[in-house]
Amino acid sequence: MGFSPDWLTLREPVDHASRDAGLLAQAVACAGQGAVVVDLGSGTGSTARAFGDAACATCRWRFVDSDRALLDIAQARHPGAERVVFDLRDIDRLPLEGVGLVTASALLDLMPLEWVTALARRLQGAGIPFYGALNFNGVMRWSPRHDADAGVTRAFNAHQRTDKGIGPALGPKASEAATQVFKQHGFDVHLGDSPWELGAAEARLHDELLTGIGYAAAEVGFAQARDWVADRRAAVAQTAGYIGHSDILALPQKVGE
Repeated sequence: MGFSPDWLTLREPVDHASRDAGLLAQAVACAGQGAVVVDLGSGTGSTARAFGDAACATCRWRFVDSDRALLDIAQARHPGAERVVFDLRDIDRLPLEGVGLVTASALLDLMPLEWVTALARRLQGAGIPFYGALNFNGVMRWSPRHDADAGVTRAFNAHQRTDKGIGPALGPKASEAATQVFKQHGFDVHLGDSPWELGAAEARLHDELLTGIGYAAAEVGFAQARDWVADRRAAVAQTAGYIGHSDILALPQKVGE
């Protein structure tokens, strides 16, 4: 379960534009001035850049990832941040000293239910809110349509639920499952939509995405995947794409509520 710096850089502008603005503002407010913010699977630090220097001027970021190379980039771009090389499978050992908020972006859909449950349990015990953005929700559509769109979507969604190295991933059910888990652990949960809406200006990202979607669909046995990719890539500059994502903000309930 790894991602290249080039892919993360390519998707960052669309990620930032897609986040639910209301939930992002609430997450920034949760962080508070001077708080430590732990970013799980931080990559190159895109979540910190989404928060913005002005909105979270005194936040202290703790980037947590298993990829040292990505953490090096994150620390170079955010010199004051803390870098923690960490195996995300070991969530019970997650460093939470002095933490005011835990964040994750494009991560929950890659994780199994047991992992999300362990995270909620840890955060419940520490009274820490959680903001998880850009979780794939299974909705994909394109204009103009292609006869294989529905088949590719079903196949890709099936692939998203396979094991990504930690256990069977939640895939399209990530936000729904996380909502239930965090509510069971005493959090108030808020949801928002954060779809990628891809047009001509995002053709390069869209092209890379189509290749990845097609590869995943083929891997689970969808016979038309290769032809679909070729057709879609040939017309990507004239194609509009919609890739559904959801954001979640889980807030610990106050004592007595």
